[in-house]
Amino acid sequence: MTTAALPDSDPPKRGWYKRNEIAVTPWLFLAPAILFFAVYVIIPIFQSFSISLYDWDGLGQADYIGLGNYSELMNDRAFEVSLWNNFKWLVCYLLAIPAGLFIALFLNQTVTGIRIYKSLFFFPFVLSQVVVGLVFAWFYLPNEGLLSNMLAMIGLGPVNVLGDPTYATYGIIVAGLWPQTAYCMILYLTGLNAVDPEQVEAARLDGAKGWKMLWYVIVPQLKPATFIAFVVTIIGALRSFDLISIMTNGGPFGQTRVLSFYMFEKALSEYGFRMGYGAAIAVVLFLIMLIFIAYFLWSMYREEKEGH
Repeated sequence: MTTAALPDSDPPKRGWYKRNEIAVTPWLFLAPAILFFAVYVIIPIFQSFSISLYDWDGLGQADYIGLGNYSELMNDRAFEVSLWNNFKWLVCYLLAIPAGLFIALFLNQTVTGIRIYKSLFFFPFVLSQVVVGLVFAWFYLPNEGLLSNMLAMIGLGPVNVLGDPTYATYGIIVAGLWPQTAYCMILYLTGLNAVDPEQVEAARLDGAKGWKMLWYVIVPQLKPATFIAFVVTIIGALRSFDLISIMTNGGPFGQTRVLSFYMFEKALSEYGFRMGYGAAIAVVLFLIMLIFIAYFLWSMYREEKEGH
């Protein structure tokens, strides 16, 4: 007796998640980070834009004044000084990038005691900005400070760096360059580990050495590290606050203020409580940062597109 063959049964239907599991799963892992980023970064950015259109002390009734805060900024001498100081920070802070590169090239050598040198150069990076500010404030003391004692050894008088409006901003920038250079050094040390030794050897066979080797072979392979160093350095220069607060508190005569510190003074300090005006300063600072970051992202995208 023969048994008829059973027809093939249909495969079980899978749910939507099973069909899209590969595409959806990464987003599930990213969801908490995206949520926190949206709540604590994206939404406050739009809130700052909104608050900047009001005259508000943070507690009472908020009065809508449109672009009144921004028009007041145009005639605010303290805002002009803060903006100019931010420009000084930006230009001088970029020195951390070549300095970090050359220190990384030195530390990338195989010489005796190189681990000790790496630890010494890495040390500023792990220090708190508050500690860095206090150390340099002591270093700059006009009579007891190490700088004045060093100048006295060569017959020069003491210099009150932080008390002189001409030098105070540059003195704080030097303090900030110390840990920032260490950070750039770490980025370049990581990048040097990814340099293709075959390209280096081929360039050596072609007679390249010294500056030519560095400029035409090493530096092009360090573009990712350089990009990160530029972005982080520019953001660090524009949002500088803690060193100024510790070392001079905006003085002397308000000559070391930057936009972030002036925003704090106007919005949150005991002499301020002008939330709308502080938000307007924050918006200006954000737009300046956005211009630089957008430019670097566009440059990086264009290079990758041309590479393909």
